[in-house]
Amino acid sequence: MLNHEKQTLQLDKLVPGGQAIGTLENGKKAFVWGGLPNELVEIEITKNKAKFVEGITTKVLEHSPYRIKPKDDCYLSTSPWQIMDYDFELEQKALLVQEAFRQQLSLCHSELVSESGLKIPKQVQDDGRQYFYRNKMEYSLYWDNNKNLIDLAFHKRGTHIKTPITSSSIERPEILVEAQRTIADLNTHKEQARKYQSLLIRCDQVGQVSSALFENNKSHPHMQPLADELLGYKYSYSPNGFFQINLPVYRLALQKIKEYITTDRVVDMYAGVGTIGLSVARDKDLVLVETDKHAYSELTANVGRVVDQPISARLPIAIHAKTEDALNYITADATIILDPPRAGLHVSVIMTLTRVLPPTIIYLSCNPTTQARDIAPLLKRYKINLCQPYNFFPRTPHIENLVILELK
Repeated sequence: MLNHEKQTLQLDKLVPGGQAIGTLENGKKAFVWGGLPNELVEIEITKNKAKFVEGITTKVLEHSPYRIKPKDDCYLSTSPWQIMDYDFELEQKALLVQEAFRQQLSLCHSELVSESGLKIPKQVQDDGRQYFYRNKMEYSLYWDNNKNLIDLAFHKRGTHIKTPITSSSIERPEILVEAQRTIADLNTHKEQARKYQSLLIRCDQVGQVSSALFENNKSHPHMQPLADELLGYKYSYSPNGFFQINLPVYRLALQKIKEYITTDRVVDMYAGVGTIGLSVARDKDLVLVETDKHAYSELTANVGRVVDQPISARLPIAIHAKTEDALNYITADATIILDPPRAGLHVSVIMTLTRVLPPTIIYLSCNPTTQARDIAPLLKRYKINLCQPYNFFPRTPHIENLVILELK
């Protein structure tokens, strides 16, 4: 079986990576972009491995009732779930979270896998907005040999091939307007696309943009800092640093997290620029741990803006350290907030939690599979009080999931 070969197959279900999965006649599993469960499709093989293939749908022979026309021509590059009804998207994301927890917990807690033993989410929380929500976008630059001009572009999914675009519907409109203005300026000055690595643009909630062209073999330019408000508090951040992409839905998660802050002491172990800890617990004895030096610099600046602290509480403390080197801050009298990278928690963090037994653990994750894996060993002493997915990234497969653990 060769790359670019055409195959026909029935698709079964969606998997956490976002593709639909099916089985070829030779028994190999196929992970397919552009297809939906129960569809009969023709695919083009893009990657052929020993035990599976990857492919892209080229023709739908039997359509799902949930299939809709994608809004963007570039949807496979940016938001491959534009092909499905939005309610179906929310349903599928809830099912993927359920499956991740069932698989991980069945390995050591089979008694909790039934719905009666685990608070399995029935609904994904969102703000109703499907498009124009991203406050950050990075574009490639494409040279059109026919027009001798630069175009905005994205990479074709799974390749280094650039495809030019004229529109895109997942970023805020101010971002695309700024991108088009920048390209027009480059073309006016007869610039060449090969000079540049990418164009990065970020936008705050009132519409102010900050942008930068990244040139090849040059250090990244300074970008004008931006600021946004969360739960009544203002945060500054670097546009090319870490800050949440979809702030309205992030606020929903923060409001829910705040309901479970019941201790006087709170420790945010993956603090970033401080938006979780400072939003939900700035009136507590708060410790914020962050390892990235750039994020830590912005964290300390945001901590410095805390001026409304009650006299009875100390100012928040920012700690520059790896989480696994700051385990002494996990104490039995503290609520622990966890928002790790996709890889999940360091094993030493899990071991410390099982030994110290803080009363409440709040775990926000962009990867429910590693989240469920990390939580499984904690369930000997903890119960899941809440498991709530959020649709931070509509029309994509990405899921943010909030779990609240409380001591039994």
